[in-house]
Amino acid sequence: MPPTTIHVQPQLDSFTSLEDHQSHTPETFYDGKPVLHYHSATITALSERDQVAKLPFFSSADGGSSTDGEGALHEEVTAFISSENVTIFNPNTNIGISIPYPAISLHAIQGLADPRNLSQQVRGLYMQLELLDPHAVSDDDEPDVVELTLIPPTIGETSDIQKLFDAVSNCSNLHPDPTFEGDEEEDYDDRIVFEGSVGYEGISGLPGVQRGAADGGLPPPFPGSGGWITAENVNDYFDADGNWIGGKTEEESLGDGAGRVRTREEMDGVNGDGNHESDDNKRPRTD
Repeated sequence: MPPTTIHVQPQLDSFTSLEDHQSHTPETFYDGKPVLHYHSATITALSERDQVAKLPFFSSADGGSSTDGEGALHEEVTAFISSENVTIFNPNTNIGISIPYPAISLHAIQGLADPRNLSQQVRGLYMQLELLDPHAVSDDDEPDVVELTLIPPTIGETSDIQKLFDAVSNCSNLHPDPTFEGDEEEDYDDRIVFEGSVGYEGISGLPGVQRGAADGGLPPPFPGSGGWITAENVNDYFDADGNWIGGKTEEESLGDGAGRVRTREEMDGVNGDGNHESDDNKRPRTD
């Protein structure tokens, strides 16, 4: 939603003060008055002369607003920073603007020369405002961005800039960027997936790959792994590229010659217990 022009200044009793909001649990989180995080009737708004026409609370560029000598105009306005939006109102012209937080693409504390006294330095809240409705624009449309700086009052040597910045930051966090129809949402499976030995049946079409349990647990142990594959021992089974290198299996624990078929000549003279038979008890071989 883009910023909108208003002609009636909000009243303080239309908000819930931040102190009252934090002092007790509200009866409902869906209805009720917006929470007012910051308010000042003596905010100085500053913008470039070629952009003030897009900010209706400024007086005409030919009069009413004061120049800082560098092409920028400034004007004293009233600001309401609430949980709902940022409202800037000029009581002299009875025109203001209501800015939804998604329309504030950037905000930061800025050091600059005081437009009311260029020999002094002040700090203001610099903002970039997106004036186009994101629902109604296409990728080919040029962005319509306006730069606006709000300079809070200074009492003695104390400025409200940190309070102003914190108010906008905290309220912006309550309004994340909207998701528009057609936006692609990637579906990530956060369950554990291991690659097993070649030929091990796992996920359909991916031999050797097994999906983790639906509850986030580990899959069954792989054949010959001797137990679970965990973060501590996964390097024993996979190389840096994820290829199966095996682990200590039963075959590795057997002696030399395990799994080799012995010839008939090797078996001559060996009984079923692996001991050599004597000539006395050896039966004659018949062909």
